[in-house]
Amino acid sequence: MEARAGSVEVRYSARGIPTYMVELWHDGLNKHRVIKAESEYLLQQKTRIQLAEWTERWTEISERNRQRDEKAQGRRVQEERKQHAAELTNAAAAELDLLGSLLRAALDVDDRVDWEALKDLELFPEEPPDVPTLPPLPAKRNAPRQPQAGDSRYVPAIGLLDLLIPGRRKRKEDAARLLFASEVQSWVAEVKWLEEEHAAACKAREERVAEIKRNDAAQQAAWAERMTAYVQEQEEGHAAIEAKKTAYLQKDPAAISDYCELVLASSRYPDYFPQEFELGYDTASNTVIVDYSLPAPESIPTLKAVRYVAARDAFDESHITDAQRLKLYDDVLYQVALRSMHELFEADTVDALKSVVFNGIVTAVDLTTGQGVTSCVLSVRANKSDFMNINLALVDPKACFKALKGVGSARLSGLSPIAPVMKMSREDARFISSYEVAGSLNKGVNLAAMDWEDFEHLIRELFEKEFSSTGGEVKVTQASRDGGVDAVAFDPDPIRGGKIVIQAKRWTNTVGVAAVRDLFGTVMAEGATKGILVTTSDYGTDSYRFATGKPLVLLNGANLLHMLAKHGHTARINIREAKLEASR
Repeated sequence: MEARAGSVEVRYSARGIPTYMVELWHDGLNKHRVIKAESEYLLQQKTRIQLAEWTERWTEISERNRQRDEKAQGRRVQEERKQHAAELTNAAAAELDLLGSLLRAALDVDDRVDWEALKDLELFPEEPPDVPTLPPLPAKRNAPRQPQAGDSRYVPAIGLLDLLIPGRRKRKEDAARLLFASEVQSWVAEVKWLEEEHAAACKAREERVAEIKRNDAAQQAAWAERMTAYVQEQEEGHAAIEAKKTAYLQKDPAAISDYCELVLASSRYPDYFPQEFELGYDTASNTVIVDYSLPAPESIPTLKAVRYVAARDAFDESHITDAQRLKLYDDVLYQVALRSMHELFEADTVDALKSVVFNGIVTAVDLTTGQGVTSCVLSVRANKSDFMNINLALVDPKACFKALKGVGSARLSGLSPIAPVMKMSREDARFISSYEVAGSLNKGVNLAAMDWEDFEHLIRELFEKEFSSTGGEVKVTQASRDGGVDAVAFDPDPIRGGKIVIQAKRWTNTVGVAAVRDLFGTVMAEGATKGILVTTSDYGTDSYRFATGKPLVLLNGANLLHMLAKHGHTARINIREAKLEASR
């Protein structure tokens, strides 16, 4: 059985930051996991690592099963099943021990983000085309021996009668000369034919060699192009990671949030932990707020031991008591809260965090109603200076949580909701109120001469109409005229959707490649799935070439007029008129 992956999904936080997700399964291992990353590039790397790990684990399990099956013969069956029961017991004990040591296990881990490990350093996997084998030079057939006048066949035999009768002798000599002349002529013709045959073979070889070399050159060029594209994609991915690293070192608020998400996403938990969270950074108090999804009570394993009963040829399981199960569940949740705060504080290499708020969220079935509920069951805030002085290796998780003034019900497994000590802000300060522009357009309005702020709101209005069929939303950012993000679209479509940054250029000159490069940089910095550049003019050849193969869409003036017409609006674009108006 092979590991398999679902389609990539994108979800957005309240600030419009995307989280790329993909579900992974391995039926043989009975494993299911949701991988998350802040970019599609990082998602690919994490997915590759997880699938490789499962494949290796499945190979090991398959090999163990094969070896066990070979031994499962006759009298050895019972002994092997007893051994299997012991192995299951050991595995169950190890799983319970793991749950009891979630906090301690994290203390020996370096939680700082290894930026280099995020980069794809794999060499181009495709070998270069083989050097072609050229056809051998054609062999030249040897020409027959050239007739010589002194050859015996050309020397007539002169007898006595030939000497006595001169005419007789002359006829023999003439016949010999004619024979020699004829065969010399035939020899010359055959030599010429052999030369022509060899020349034709040489020419055919030259044509074949030229064809082989052309094909080889084309294959080599195509391979080099694929390798260049592969390396370029790697370099762009590396550049995006370096940009995130630089932004984090400069304490950019968005980069701090991204960094904290990387830290928590890198924390390894058992597969039955949701490991889903939303994260926000409050710049006023240098506080990161985490809404963390915790496992439901029924997700926690309770198996304690397995015993093989030979008389019934069956396995009997024993589980921990209900009291032990409830205590274990509460202990696990307290550990996860402390562990998450520890990971964030330890990874905070630029001292951007003064405090961390952890809100534990549980989605489960309420056994009293049979209905699904989602509750915040615990919440705690810790200052970095105080928290880092705690010896987490020796604390009782619940007592430590309470000492930090954490809030939670007496029994967390009861799923009683509590009010978080601090909630995450879900507004993006960049967004401003928008207004309608398209309704005021007519055939006399020259878009190239329109007020630049009205133009940005017009573009927002148009794209809102484009995305409305799929429930999309478009918001305008604060006017800055700095070439940044003019609008942000959130398209919920599971295939084409995601966060889309939009730039509006009400220009009268050709848009150069620098503007397109800036758009691509903005797409990477925003973690967007696509960038759209709209202008009243057109783009240069270099701009279109740079956008090829990248998640960029370039819309010129003609495309803009078409969009307007599509939604029932008319206008015009006259570049010359706009330039004259601007020069006045």
